[in-house]
Amino acid sequence: MYILVAGGGKVGANFARTLLQDGKREVTLIEQRRDRFERLEQELEHHVILGDATEIHILERAGIARPPDVVAALTGDDEDNLVISQLAREKYGVPKVIARVNDPRNQAHFDLLGVSPTVSATRGLMALIEHEVPEHDLVHLLELRKENLEIVEVMIDKGAPAAGRRVEALDLPEGSRLISIMRNGRSEIAVGSTELHPGDQVLAILQPGKEDELRRVLLKT
Repeated sequence: MYILVAGGGKVGANFARTLLQDGKREVTLIEQRRDRFERLEQELEHHVILGDATEIHILERAGIARPPDVVAALTGDDEDNLVISQLAREKYGVPKVIARVNDPRNQAHFDLLGVSPTVSATRGLMALIEHEVPEHDLVHLLELRKENLEIVEVMIDKGAPAAGRRVEALDLPEGSRLISIMRNGRSEIAVGSTELHPGDQVLAILQPGKEDELRRVLLKT
C-alpha cells in the first residue's frame, strides 16, 4: 500500500512515523518548510521530500500519478488541504482521500466539495468531553457523512419509557437501530431479545434529524 502524506507538522509527521513502523507500507511525506524538512529527513530519510503539496509538480514528484492508495492532506492550512484533496481525487483519481480540518467552521466547505472523510481535533475533543461529562441526554459520537448516518450514545434513566423493555418491543424511528449496550463496564450487541435497564449506555446509529424521535422512544417524555 502506498500512502502520500501532505504536511510534516506534528500531525503529519506522527502519522507518517506510525505508518512506517511495521515496514509494510510505502510512505512519502511532503513538507514545505526547509527547517522542518531537514529535521524529518534525518529521521525518515528518503520518505520525505521538500516542497509545497498544493503544487502539481511536487505532487507528481511524490508519485501521485501512480496513484497512491491513500492521500492524507494534513497541513495546518484548511485551504491547502482542500486544494490537495481536490487535486488528488479529481485530477489523479486517488481512491481514498483524507483531509484534516483545522477550523471546524470550515467543515461546510469540505462537505460542499465532497471531501470525506475529514478529521478534526477540535471536533474529536468535543465528542470526548460530551462522552465523559455529558450535559445532554443524547451525545453525538460520530458522523458518517458519506453514508448520511450518525452514531449517538443515550443513557437510559430509571423512569425512561424504554427501561425494562426489550429492543424488539421498541417502536424505533425508521432509519435507526440500536447497536450495543454498555452495562456495568461490559458491552454486548443489541439484539431483539436484549432488555434495557436503567443505567445502560446505549449506542445507536440513525439518520440525521431522527434524534428527537429516538429520544421519545428511549428517554423520559
